[in-house]
Amino acid sequence: MRKTIWLRFVLGLTLITGSLTLRAATTLADAEKEVDAAGKTLDNFVADPEMGWFRDHAKEAKGLIICSQIVRAGFIIGGSGGRCVFVAKEDKAWTGPAFYTMATGSVGFQAGVESSEVMGLAMTQKAVDSLMSKAFKLGGDATIAVGPVGAGTGATPGADFIFYNRSKGVYGGVNLSGSSVKPSDSYNKAYYGHSVSPITIIVKGKAHNKTADAALMSKVRKLYGEK
Repeated sequence: MRKTIWLRFVLGLTLITGSLTLRAATTLADAEKEVDAAGKTLDNFVADPEMGWFRDHAKEAKGLIICSQIVRAGFIIGGSGGRCVFVAKEDKAWTGPAFYTMATGSVGFQAGVESSEVMGLAMTQKAVDSLMSKAFKLGGDATIAVGPVGAGTGATPGADFIFYNRSKGVYGGVNLSGSSVKPSDSYNKAYYGHSVSPITIIVKGKAHNKTADAALMSKVRKLYGEK
């Protein structure tokens, strides 16, 4: 009896994961939607009156990782997560965006929080290098800190990444420690028209999509006090 139940469970799980694999391929429109959403998320953080420290210190970061929506459950079986984009300044020029997935622990959300916008400052070269790898864990392979909010926020936290997240005005909606981050090959390919790695996009700056400027990159340059 137990064996039969177990076999049914395995078969059901196989069908579920198989259906995810067989879903429609990622399109250019899908990728452009993520970039647009990232630009709107950046707008939200810049306009937030509690984000004074973020606005004042963002230009100290080597790059920004922006996740327009980290959702509780449903993204990966047994967990939660969402998609993110990363932009960086290499040799005085902005490069990106490169696409990623972030999978969080299923207990990472505060009670009552279903989704969060996430903004991460890549403060060190180690932070940037970790995003060039095939996968890494926040808080394990790279250190993380929660970004200060409100008045009297004090000194810069000493960490590779400084993260902010907000959920309908609630700060600290999701605990990102232990989250797995890895490049989204399908989104990078859809956006740039061919298979391309984060190293090619970010470090070498050899992948371009002209729609990125109005949707995101011009907003990043403005945040950094550039034209």
